[in-house]
Amino acid sequence: MSDADFDIIVVGSGCAGAVAAYVAASAGKSVLVVERGNFAGAKNMTGGRIYSHALKLVFPNFEEEAPLERRITHERISLMSDDANFTIDFSSKAMKQEGRDSYSVLRGPFDQWLAGKAEEAGAEFIYGIAVESLVKDDAGKICGVRAGEDEITSQVVIVAEGTNTLLSERCLGNARPAPCQMAVGIKEVFELPAGVIEDRFLLPEGEGAAMLFVGDCTHGKVGGGFLYTNRDSISLGLVATISTAAGGGNDTPVYQMLEDFKGHPAVAPIIRGAKMVEHSGHMVPEGGINIMPPLVGDGVLLAGESAMMCIDLGYQVRGMDYAVAAGMHAGREAARAIDAGDTSAEGLSSYVAALEASFVLRDLRQYRKVPAFMEGFTRMFDGYPQTVRDLMNGMFVVDGEPMPPMKKQVTGALKSVGVMNLVKDARGVMKAL
Repeated sequence: MSDADFDIIVVGSGCAGAVAAYVAASAGKSVLVVERGNFAGAKNMTGGRIYSHALKLVFPNFEEEAPLERRITHERISLMSDDANFTIDFSSKAMKQEGRDSYSVLRGPFDQWLAGKAEEAGAEFIYGIAVESLVKDDAGKICGVRAGEDEITSQVVIVAEGTNTLLSERCLGNARPAPCQMAVGIKEVFELPAGVIEDRFLLPEGEGAAMLFVGDCTHGKVGGGFLYTNRDSISLGLVATISTAAGGGNDTPVYQMLEDFKGHPAVAPIIRGAKMVEHSGHMVPEGGINIMPPLVGDGVLLAGESAMMCIDLGYQVRGMDYAVAAGMHAGREAARAIDAGDTSAEGLSSYVAALEASFVLRDLRQYRKVPAFMEGFTRMFDGYPQTVRDLMNGMFVVDGEPMPPMKKQVTGALKSVGVMNLVKDARGVMKAL
């Protein structure tokens, strides 16, 4: 029988932390969640999309009660130059199938719902307090947390404090990622009537669209733009690597990039007449499994963004479903280790085994080459958007002059990047993906 204050302490009340608390509390463990924000979701920022498959394993009927915005039924990817925009619009029945669908969410209400589910299961929450350090016993095992003048003990600590994981760095000795492996995301939310959103995106009632942009949205630098439709608002923002945002060669600050992005002819009509009601910023891990710290230690587990569980493939950005799945496994395996009487790194190693058997580590390992490739894939951001613009102008602009052969139009447009560079980049994409 342990004399610790709690069986499990969870640091952070995002997707990973709240789900871990819910699962562990549902297993009969005493759980304390310490969140430095004034409420769950207070400091969370994301483009705002969650894939349902992981959430459904934890909450089978989440669609009936979770504060979801719109089910995403349209995928749009845009290559943007300063004077043009080329967009692919995709929709399918498969995107609407249960367990294969996804939803736009606003993290404030969504995270509060998750926290509420954990509280219903028996977890206790403390808000507005930052955990300053992890407490270790004489053998060096993590046995609690220190917040201000308070020291609270537990058998297991689950660190799910988000991207800026100071505890991982200060208390567990994990290295800080390089600036090129991290990004800064900025987002604004614009209010618009539901009907206006559906008209502007040609959507059936209640359905939603997700858009990713590359090119001029970040002034040709590594990064991209995103847009998600909510019930009666639009989430619009940019992500740029920290090396880009802070680099001396970047002549445009990220906040100015966002202003220019909003004024682009492809974006300005979407938010015309809308009221901006929220502005936020957040760091985003972009290095994938290459910057993932050890996931277990004596008495401690890492989950979600604290474990760098995010992936950006250019056409797909994911993080919340990884966090939900990791939180589920963290809560479950922490409870099992306590029942087995072994909360050492060895006793908690079943958490890593569970992630290895799931999509989480399989996905991150599959795409481990993507971050480094994207960092050097500069023509995707400044080169190919202009090439596509020239190709489309050749196809659609009619000025009374005789039309050249299509072969000549294509070869002319490709001169700007070069055929050999095109082949080189295509081979690089295939190797990375």
